[in-house]
Amino acid sequence: MSAALGAYRLLTRALLPLARVYLRRRARRQPAYLEHWDERFEQNAPPLPQGGIWLHAVSVGETRAAAPLVEALGRRFDTLPLVMTQMTPTGRETALQLFADRATVSYLPYDTAANAAHFVERLAPRFGVLMETELWPNLIHACHERRVPLFLANARLSEKSARGYARIRALIAPALAALTGIAAQSEADAERLRVLGALRVEVLGNTKFDCSPPDGVEAQVSALRALAGPRPVVVLASTREGEEALLLDALPEDFPALVVLVPRHPQRFDAVATLLAERGIAFQRRSDMVPVAATTRVWLGDSMGELFGWYSLADAAFVGGSLLPLGDRT
Repeated sequence: MSAALGAYRLLTRALLPLARVYLRRRARRQPAYLEHWDERFEQNAPPLPQGGIWLHAVSVGETRAAAPLVEALGRRFDTLPLVMTQMTPTGRETALQLFADRATVSYLPYDTAANAAHFVERLAPRFGVLMETELWPNLIHACHERRVPLFLANARLSEKSARGYARIRALIAPALAALTGIAAQSEADAERLRVLGALRVEVLGNTKFDCSPPDGVEAQVSALRALAGPRPVVVLASTREGEEALLLDALPEDFPALVVLVPRHPQRFDAVATLLAERGIAFQRRSDMVPVAATTRVWLGDSMGELFGWYSLADAAFVGGSLLPLGDRT
């Protein structure tokens, strides 16, 4: 074991009690963070099916991007159980919505050496897949030590993230080198990963371009259209904090289309509703389940599982995360 990994293990063990404080604070805005604690701390966690495929996707975007991969794995390994793990309540809920009929869903425990070792032994997967940029040194080491093949799929690494990882290269390089294989989104991502120490990298593109609308989306669009009325629809989707104000500033008073505003994170639905009210903009909430009035300028998409429907409804669409310097964008 390297000195860097030893120091990381001491640090993660020392910081683990703070994770409980963090969860309680997050729960003030999102109570779901208080649920399923046993899974996060690998204590008395419910049993998981052993000997199957394990796929980790941290939150909503990564979980949705995993859909084509889940389909392909299901065709290739149709007799093996699938376990999917996340780190956020919204990611967990998305996995349950999309894959409840084919996967066991759980949180991934926090990355201490003891948690990682116990989780890998409890799961004993045939192999594991980490989505995008989930580099947990203790977890990767636990898989490598137990000869569990572990892949990084849909891998991406921005210049900013690469500079950050370069500062802890002594820790990250062995973790990347221990991976069985890496499927990068682009050659730029692949090259940055190689510079950091990855050994087996191929460029296979972005799985998000392989996603198909889920079953039932046509009925969902019909229901949304019936509520929206005859006006053209402009969808502002996956907006982040600070972007809604900029977009509303640019919205003309006589804008002829109905604007559908869909914040990226559900815990911000109420904050965006407050912003609309403070600006005196006539709006309705999707969760009210009532037809949109002719005087309503903005329809707040405060619902889950309808993003495909919103995009299908739109005459024009804007994807958030692109107006402010928010780091990696997906």
